[in-house]
Amino acid sequence: MTDIRVTAKRFLPVGKLPLALLNEQIGRIRRADDRVVLGPRIGEDAALIDFGDRFLVAKTDPITFATDRIGWYAVHITANDVAVMGAQPRWFLAALLLPEGRTDADLVAAIFADIAAAGEQLGVTLIGGHTEITAGLDRPIIVGQMLAEVEKARAVSKDQARVGDWILLTKGVAIEGTAVLARERDASLAQRVDASILERAKAYLVNPGISVVADALTACSVARVHAMHDPTEGGILGGLWELAAAASLGMHVVAERIPVLPETRILCQALGLDPLRLIASGALLIVAPPAECDRIIAALSERGTPVSIIGEMKDPAYGTKIETNGHIEPFDPPERDEIARLFDSEQPRDPRASEARGVSADRDDLKQM
Repeated sequence: MTDIRVTAKRFLPVGKLPLALLNEQIGRIRRADDRVVLGPRIGEDAALIDFGDRFLVAKTDPITFATDRIGWYAVHITANDVAVMGAQPRWFLAALLLPEGRTDADLVAAIFADIAAAGEQLGVTLIGGHTEITAGLDRPIIVGQMLAEVEKARAVSKDQARVGDWILLTKGVAIEGTAVLARERDASLAQRVDASILERAKAYLVNPGISVVADALTACSVARVHAMHDPTEGGILGGLWELAAAASLGMHVVAERIPVLPETRILCQALGLDPLRLIASGALLIVAPPAECDRIIAALSERGTPVSIIGEMKDPAYGTKIETNGHIEPFDPPERDEIARLFDSEQPRDPRASEARGVSADRDDLKQM
């Protein structure tokens, strides 16, 4: 009788790919087109392609955590990532994958209505995409693509950041994560959080809102901005680390200067989450010379956007460090966003299914990647 041995595999958890694995795969891709000025790179928000007197800016992003208002999320999240390059978002494409046995005309109409509303707010035109009902899905998913153009002299990329630049943060954290938690886990949160708090958290989607487009373009219009970043998965700590990595610099950040919004703090306490590691779209990181920061702060304050100075760019040898109550320590990007960790922990555990795949049923084993 043949001895068949099943080799256990370590499957990756929900969330972004591990940075080492992603870097390895990106490093294998040869840039065949010289017009690609900025291609795939850890920490960069979008690609830049040379179109003569200007750059074409291109971004792709999926909406996977949220199920409610995903059309609104898809437009705004991709628009944010081209705006931080100094570009006005213009053209949107969407690949819409809908769940088999759960899709009706009302769901389709609601998603398209949100795409249209977000596009109208930003001046973005839907120019194409793809739609289908897909077997195996338990929720709708959108993969959005945003295109824009920017004059070369006005383009912003993170390699422009310099030692001594200040790091500014608009609004506070974590706007998107708070809205997603309130909308996707409202039933469980209703047992732990006052109803009025939960309703305000749900409204974070539009107030203060997940868009950073107007703030990014305002900052660029009044001052010399060296870099901008839209912190998403991994929260503000993930966004800060990505910013430093893309700029090839270090940074010093003061935790007490990072505004955590009140509803965010309450929901995170109720669910045992860290607000600094919670998906944070809606906040904007701006890196600029100290002499330029007063103009940026004044212009954003005039349009009702609060701004905090949370840190400073440092020499690469300094690394990425955070100061908390006077104690300074290095920080790395979170391995997983807090929402990914929460949603994964809620998945049913079936030891038989794990054994059928030749994997230990102990999920802790699967996370040691």
